[in-house]
Amino acid sequence: MIETATKAIGSIGRRTLDLFEQIREVGQLLSETLYCMLIAPLRGKGIQWRNTFTQMVKIGFESLPIVCLIAFFVGLIIAMQSSYQLKQFGATIYTANLTAVSIIRELSPLLTAIIITGRNGSAITAEIGTMKVSEELDALQIMGLNPVKFLVVPRTIAMVVMVPCLTVISNMVGIFGGYVISMMTLELTSMHYINQTISALTFRDLFSGLTKSVIFALIIAGIGCYQGLIVRGGAEGVGKSTTRSVVVSIFLIIMADVFFTALFFSSF
Repeated sequence: MIETATKAIGSIGRRTLDLFEQIREVGQLLSETLYCMLIAPLRGKGIQWRNTFTQMVKIGFESLPIVCLIAFFVGLIIAMQSSYQLKQFGATIYTANLTAVSIIRELSPLLTAIIITGRNGSAITAEIGTMKVSEELDALQIMGLNPVKFLVVPRTIAMVVMVPCLTVISNMVGIFGGYVISMMTLELTSMHYINQTISALTFRDLFSGLTKSVIFALIIAGIGCYQGLIVRGGAEGVGKSTTRSVVVSIFLIIMADVFFTALFFSSF
């Protein structure tokens, strides 16, 4: 009994120490990335803009169809669900308010981040991890090139720029989805729906959504690059790190979402 308890406590201790070590390594990577992004260019060490624009195309333009499609369907669903409840009180006109606020404050930033995590965060881990196991990162260091500057910084900049842009587009498409279902099923005029949407939204709603999207982008890029840089064990290790990258990123995104929702909209 005592031996079992000792093993359990030892396992918990080792996992806790590993967690703190990983947090330290992620913080170190983030610090070096921010230095290469913000301070190094002022000292004449430029950013790899060509690689950055390539990543922007991959993250932004190539992700646009799936982001828009999901945002449209989410707008349809939110409008249908909210109108079903509001109809009981004769307040279907507020379907526009509920749809717009839900999408801009919460659903659009969160769903966009999760889509980008599955599509691009995993790709970042797989790309860097494959370079790690094939010793391409070692080759970069031998040539005197910083892997963080050449691999991490372009992906981080691209993510921070494109995720908020995709979130804004997702906002508009999601609201349009709610508009379509309302015009089809509810006795609302187009002008009434647009006026209700405008009256329901405030600058704080948009600001909170975009702030979340920037934080989510940093999480996706940071975890994706970190998991790629610590890959061990060949192709199997790349697969494990890719899976871990997606799971950890989504978990941290939801935690960050809870924190910033409480920060912006808590009444306590």
